[in-house]
Amino acid sequence: MLENVSKYKYMSMSSGSLLVAQPRSFYNIQSSSPQWIEVLLNSPWGQELCIYSIPSDLMVQPGDIVSVPFGKQIIGGIAIRYANSIPESLNDDQVKDIDDVITSGFFTKNYFKLLEKVSQYYCTDLITVIQAALPPNLLSKSQRRIRLKNENIPPNAEFFCRPAAAQILSLLKAQKDGNYSIKYLKRKVKGVRQGIRELNQRGWIESYLETPKNPQVKQQKSVTLVVDQFPPNLTPRQLEVLQVLRHEGGELWLTDLLNLCQASASIVDALAVKHCVIIEYRERLRLLKDPEKSRDKNKILTCQQHEALKIINGLENYNEILLHGVTGSGKTEVYLQAISPLLEKGKSALILVPEIALTPQLTDRFRARFGDKVYVYHSNLSKGERYDTWRQMLPGEPQVIIGTRSAIFAPLPNLGLIILDEEHDSSFKQTQISPNYHARTVAKWRGELENCPVILGSATPSLETWISVNQSQVSSDNSYYLSLPERIGSRPLPPIKIVDMREELKRGNRSVFSGSLQEALRNLKEKNQQGILFINRRGHSTFVSCRHCGYVMECPDCDVSLSYHYTHEGATELLRCHYCNHTQIQPPNCPECNSPYFKFFGSGTQKVTQALKQEFPELKPLRFDSDTTRNKGSHRRLLEQFSRGEADILVGTQMLTKGIDLAQVTLVGVVSADGLLYLSDYRAAERAFQTLTQVAGRAGRGDEPGQVIIQTYSPENSVIQAVKNHDYHCFIDEELPRREELNFPPYGRLILVQLSGLDAIEVQNTAQKLGDYFQDTIGLDCEILGPAPASIMRVAKRYRWQILLKFLPDARVIIPDMENWHKLCPNSVSLKIDIDPLHIN
Repeated sequence: MLENVSKYKYMSMSSGSLLVAQPRSFYNIQSSSPQWIEVLLNSPWGQELCIYSIPSDLMVQPGDIVSVPFGKQIIGGIAIRYANSIPESLNDDQVKDIDDVITSGFFTKNYFKLLEKVSQYYCTDLITVIQAALPPNLLSKSQRRIRLKNENIPPNAEFFCRPAAAQILSLLKAQKDGNYSIKYLKRKVKGVRQGIRELNQRGWIESYLETPKNPQVKQQKSVTLVVDQFPPNLTPRQLEVLQVLRHEGGELWLTDLLNLCQASASIVDALAVKHCVIIEYRERLRLLKDPEKSRDKNKILTCQQHEALKIINGLENYNEILLHGVTGSGKTEVYLQAISPLLEKGKSALILVPEIALTPQLTDRFRARFGDKVYVYHSNLSKGERYDTWRQMLPGEPQVIIGTRSAIFAPLPNLGLIILDEEHDSSFKQTQISPNYHARTVAKWRGELENCPVILGSATPSLETWISVNQSQVSSDNSYYLSLPERIGSRPLPPIKIVDMREELKRGNRSVFSGSLQEALRNLKEKNQQGILFINRRGHSTFVSCRHCGYVMECPDCDVSLSYHYTHEGATELLRCHYCNHTQIQPPNCPECNSPYFKFFGSGTQKVTQALKQEFPELKPLRFDSDTTRNKGSHRRLLEQFSRGEADILVGTQMLTKGIDLAQVTLVGVVSADGLLYLSDYRAAERAFQTLTQVAGRAGRGDEPGQVIIQTYSPENSVIQAVKNHDYHCFIDEELPRREELNFPPYGRLILVQLSGLDAIEVQNTAQKLGDYFQDTIGLDCEILGPAPASIMRVAKRYRWQILLKFLPDARVIIPDMENWHKLCPNSVSLKIDIDPLHIN
């Protein structure tokens, strides 16, 4: 049942008649030879439940992903249940046929329950949740496109049309095939509809509907050896090819065979004519190819690791396990040895990491242990790789899936264990698009449905997990706290030195680096060691200001300053917005007073890298941030470069703090800790402690002892002191009472209602109406904060207001009728509901 969906509709695709249907249980087969089936669609008007007929030559079952006609389009949907009849207002001719089956038998009972729960909890249409769970393009739609009719277009045609038509014509002519989607043209041309109408009337263009490009399997030629004895009439080259084929097991892809033998396809064709081999097309899975790794064996465990593993291996049902291990304590080895017996039982394991950057190192370790049973699944794969990796999970073969938050929806039928590594990380929360789910919350639901343990691993557990596990230990027996308080081999945690940058200024040090950090950097080269420098921002400088009048360069579309990005000496100086990616050339003079005195303020990874090259020319830096890791495989490439010793210093952002294990790193320097401490967010202290503790933990993981230098203007800050002493318990003893006093999570519950639109007054008025509605309808157990402007009021030309609903610890959180919320919002104002938000901005 879909309690959060207010209305289902049967739709006749030709007449447009609509009838409200009674919700029924999903996957209820009602006929032995069904003629009709209900399909869940994401139509232009939102979620729809429509009825279609089943063609006689097509096998369609509930749970299939299908493509169907919808108006003039072909769109993807989910076959939900058979129907014994059609609504009385429709006749058979008005109900259209299913077009095709894209994937069969995907949605198992437990899996569908999980998607329903996500839909209900996060106030999102079920079809939107399904789209988030599936690989790209499985539920794609046909799109309207425009193409040139070159034979009808006279020379210099642009001079005969109005500006919009001329611009469209120029864009189409510049495109190789003279073909663009209307959606693309709308983004590029103002008044696009009038322009298209004019060109249509002149007969210079035509519009057409492009059918959806559903993912296709990759077919490739394979060569199979079919004889035991080679015939005598073979040429030497033919004999060589057959010998290679036999040596490789008697079967190879044609391209691989030709590469191995340095042979031409004609030789293999001749062998097929002589009936020595068979050449045929077969499906070839597009899976992420990583370098081969030598196999390794189980490591000898410490007493704490052994005790933790013993408890984990003794659990067969759902349990929530907090594996709290200091950095370098061997949590990954515990994961590996916990998974090994599961694979032998025919079960699979799912491992989630917060960043794509973490997958290469983790995948290498798991493939060294489990070989080709390990697969990677995240958004940086190609669409073909994601589709094939997803499909190969469906049969239920025992395997290990490593991925980011979206992998929580991996369709593993025989799931035996779920692991969230670095469970505290905020990247596990989806914030950009609906549903705004948290992978940790969904992992617990999935663990309950699949009746398998869920391990939450971290050196700095989130306060939600800490409270959840400790309270559950008191009230139930399905929760465990497992501690790994020491590093492997009794290696000490690195000593942390706090440098007061106020004192550095008094001494006349204007460098980015304090005296202590400068000395440590100089020693790196002498000792043939490596280091990490952490800075919380990418780019060169956080803002550009005029030293004469104080004018700050701001983004024209957002209420934020533009950041300066340095590329190389003599390059054009570019300013970029980190919110909407607006880019512009830095003007030579101040736009306000025409002064030539512009100065870059603040520091980013580019500026730190530049300063390193200037002050320590003997050291080779390597930058590791979202600017340098955009391309596929760049995370692995940069880390491998560093591990091979091709650089001495890795300069990066928070990517560096998460699980990177580099034994040769002995120095970690935090360039400026203050950028983490003073943020207008109730979670700022927790994030600062986690980030600084995690980055400090990258030092001294090998045989050489490590050291950490943290530069700050607030050395007396309680977070800094807790980090200095590696004292998690001291931090939570101080932070938890603050949260409890203010009813913030993990005690109270939050719901953030966000409104945005192009008209500032309209957004403000809508926010006020919604705020008044909440005051009248929400109970006394909820404190309503706002409406108020977002901390950055305008992003990408859209004005933003928000209302925070803060429920008391013991209050029952009930979402009011969402349909009424939307009725208060005009079509030009977007409404977004974030359940359990991590960021209130």
